[in-house]
Amino acid sequence: MVVLFNKPYGVLSQFTAEPGSRWRQTLADFIDVPDVYPCGRLDADSEGLLVLTDDGRLQARIARTMSKTYDVQVESEATEAHLARLRAGVMLNDGPARALEARLLPNFAEPWPRVPPIRARRQIPTCWIELVLDEGRNRQVRRMTAAVGLPTLRLIRVAIGPWRLVGLSPGEWRCVVV
Repeated sequence: MVVLFNKPYGVLSQFTAEPGSRWRQTLADFIDVPDVYPCGRLDADSEGLLVLTDDGRLQARIARTMSKTYDVQVESEATEAHLARLRAGVMLNDGPARALEARLLPNFAEPWPRVPPIRARRQIPTCWIELVLDEGRNRQVRRMTAAVGLPTLRLIRVAIGPWRLVGLSPGEWRCVVV
């Protein structure tokens, strides 16, 4: 069984909260399917597609080998030079990281409103880019965009392998046949 979930901002990618965590909501607040577990993680301050399954081998394959696609709102105007650096690879504190694809989303229709909204500074423009990665290290997208001078403001995972976020509002989930 595979469950596709649109994880809202502020929700932990686990079924129980850690004592003292500032994040209170967990997957248990949304998903009532027994014996499924997330395939990888999505930080509490990130949004979007989370895949869950009851199949351990599939879980490992999804987490380790399938590409992940992110729509990322960054501070400033991304240039082709920024995107080329992301594709060529940047050095992070835990080793090199590179995007399989990095492109500007010039006519991006902003998705659902985030609660709380991102900070907006009138003097500093923002733009949306798409990044495709083949790994998922801790806060990797945020660290990569910061390394090229584009701090991440909002991060939405829109696809994992063949599965896309299409048709799911924040907090909604559906089962799919594999």
